[in-house]
Amino acid sequence: MSLNVALAMPSHTARAVFPPRSLDPLEPALTLLSREPIQDFTSAEGRSMLAEADILLTGWGCPMIDDAVLDAAPRLRYVLHAAGSVKHHIGEACWERGIQISSAADANAIPVAEYTVAMIILANKRVLQIARALHTTRTDVLAEQLFPDMGNYRKRVGIIGASKIGRHVIRLLAPYELDVVVADPYLSPEEAGVLGVGLATLDELVASSDVVSLHAPSLPSTRNLVDAGLIERMRPGTTFINTARGELVDQDALLARVERGDLYAILDVTTPWVLPSDSRFYTHPNVLLTPHVAGSLGNELERMAASAVDEALRLSRGEQLRFRVKLEDLAFTA
Repeated sequence: MSLNVALAMPSHTARAVFPPRSLDPLEPALTLLSREPIQDFTSAEGRSMLAEADILLTGWGCPMIDDAVLDAAPRLRYVLHAAGSVKHHIGEACWERGIQISSAADANAIPVAEYTVAMIILANKRVLQIARALHTTRTDVLAEQLFPDMGNYRKRVGIIGASKIGRHVIRLLAPYELDVVVADPYLSPEEAGVLGVGLATLDELVASSDVVSLHAPSLPSTRNLVDAGLIERMRPGTTFINTARGELVDQDALLARVERGDLYAILDVTTPWVLPSDSRFYTHPNVLLTPHVAGSLGNELERMAASAVDEALRLSRGEQLRFRVKLEDLAFTA
């Protein structure tokens, strides 16, 4: 018997993440109940599809899937999320009733890692600072006189967090002649060896790295993980990159260190999400701000759709989910 699939998310999310061609591979192996998503689980149309759905394909903005929703979905066995974190729409009832959950977090990690690696290479080459000098002086810039240490050869890159994104960064850095070290309390020496990286404490990492890149999850325990003490220990000339979450960093301490002129910051995330218009992060020449563009955007959204569709096709073949999320994972993932 074919499994029935329904989409559940706002219509604008469905249009962005699931263009029509992305859903074509589902059929004929599976039955797609509608190409229009369930936006409201309490509506008559939503209830009708829930009653028939074995699989929900969810996206950003999906309503909470709680006891009431599951009571209306007696056949539901799988929720396949075409985005990262499932914490905002998977209720406790899903775990209690044994619903299997999958996430496209691994697919979403790829563009973040690509952005990060690009910034690491540019940071060590001092491209951003040299470009600014050229724009300012509008004359010949003697780059090596300004930055005699410029270049990537044997520079040390410190990765805070061997998360999905952190591991993709490590993989993408492998072809470069860099010294990569990782600080992560959950990473064993054996795993570090397989990844081809060194292990370091946070203190050791920030004190010895030319670039420090943050890839830890946002949890109560990681708030202000990069605190004033760690920021102070960073060497003069270090570049700090944050593509994780702003609340993991003491931003006041970071700004104070940047304003001393010996630290560089590349920030794709801040707290609040959009800084006040008078924030000095906007104007300081040692800071590059981007508006949360590292994650999946544009055609990269289709990679997440493809991941979720592939999970559904695995189920149609009687295979196990590749990216299953387990309840115990939520304690240390975003």
